[in-house]
Amino acid sequence: MKVSYHAHSVVKVEANGKTILIDPFITGNENCDLKLESVKADVILLTHGHNDHVGDTEEIAKNNNSLVIAPFELANYLGDKGLNTHPMHIGGSHEFDFGTVKLTQAFHGSSYTEEDGTIVYTGMPAGIILTIDGKTIYHLGDTALFTDLKMYGEMHDIDLAFVPIGDNFTMGPADAKLASEWIQAKQVVPIHYDTFPVIEQDPNAFVEKLGKGVGKVMKAGDMVEL
Repeated sequence: MKVSYHAHSVVKVEANGKTILIDPFITGNENCDLKLESVKADVILLTHGHNDHVGDTEEIAKNNNSLVIAPFELANYLGDKGLNTHPMHIGGSHEFDFGTVKLTQAFHGSSYTEEDGTIVYTGMPAGIILTIDGKTIYHLGDTALFTDLKMYGEMHDIDLAFVPIGDNFTMGPADAKLASEWIQAKQVVPIHYDTFPVIEQDPNAFVEKLGKGVGKVMKAGDMVEL
């Protein structure tokens, strides 16, 4: 399995001939290395409805006939736009042909702002636990620190976690360090930082505070194999 990071919260997973994109915010994301016109995706996973996470989902999904998996209200909203969606909700899991997806809690908001300024409620935000061929990835989405992260760490053998560190809208580095300890992931990659001035952080300083060999800073385009 190949897992690559593409700035902000964008993650790509390639396994068993499938390409899975998480929160594909490309247009307007100056740090992202992906080119929208050439992006391929069999599956798109969304943590919540904010524009910097839904991103280019509609165009990518229509270009590739992608399956979009998202929290219920967000899935219905995108389904009304003609996308092929599979709605889920927090605590639920489902086995797909590419692996198993489970949605976890995330303490944040979730809405989509239309071009005319209309704000559409898109349900509860979520984290994503993705298990493929015995390997588990936990994308925490946008979230505050909360103690049930300990439970997720006890319930799942997490190989790789993507943890927000930007502060202001999500956990900052101090809380993210504690979250990383609680989920007990073998590797932790900081995300959701430096996209906007208000969330500028030093990812190297963050990973240095984690256990030896646990933290890994990934630049846009970097890839790891599980």
